[in-house]
Amino acid sequence: MQKAVAIIPARFNSTRFPGKPLATLKGKIIIQHVCEHVSSAKLIDSVIVATDDKRIFDAVKSFGGRAVMTSGSHASGTDRVAEAAEKIDYNFVINVQGDEPFIMPEMVDEVVELLYNDDKVSISTLAKKITDMHEILSPNVVKVVMDKKGFAMYFSRSPIPFYRDEWKTRKQESGVRGQESGEKDSEFRNPNPESKIPYCYKHVGIYGFRKSALLQFVSTPRGRFEQIEKLEQLRALEAGMKIMVKETEYDTFGIDTIEDLRKAEEWQNISL
Repeated sequence: MQKAVAIIPARFNSTRFPGKPLATLKGKIIIQHVCEHVSSAKLIDSVIVATDDKRIFDAVKSFGGRAVMTSGSHASGTDRVAEAAEKIDYNFVINVQGDEPFIMPEMVDEVVELLYNDDKVSISTLAKKITDMHEILSPNVVKVVMDKKGFAMYFSRSPIPFYRDEWKTRKQESGVRGQESGEKDSEFRNPNPESKIPYCYKHVGIYGFRKSALLQFVSTPRGRFEQIEKLEQLRALEAGMKIMVKETEYDTFGIDTIEDLRKAEEWQNISL
């Protein structure tokens, strides 16, 4: 029987928020929220925190979680996950970010199901439809486009696809006058408020790997597009690996900064 393990990479020395996994949110540390939510997934056989810091290791042990120590030299969380996965016997490895306290068990199961249901799928992930222009235009929100079978074609920090007719720039509409008046090319708008709002898909950063695909991925050199966009999933696409994407109805909220932590305390979409 095929088994799935969720491995949560967690490091202490985050550039923007040192000690983030141990920050308290609604009475529990962030990494505990993540572990408890992932442990509730029906298709996960085990949950492991992979860390390079003894403080995180001890904290996970203190609330009854399972943790392993990994190298402090890893360039990414995926590399940390791969080190932990290489030593254990599981068919599927689910990479869940350690700063996602609102991750839903159903989201974890959705990623596992994609691997269970199709032997041709070696990497799986999720996406959520978005229509909010702030999210669509934000470089901090990664977008993805898929082919008709659901495989990712490209991930980008830019809005993709670009709706040429619906998103008119003011420069395009007013020509030279727009430049003279100081209007910016990036001021997109929907010209007809009554028309259907174009949408994009936001990538939800949870990954499912067949173990062999994970080890192949971390041994593959970084590609040109990964270096440009700073998105490691582009390494897989550039190397010819396929990523199956499922649309999810759930949303999540990652903690990258102290300000995010304050917002999370007020976030009511998902109860902790």
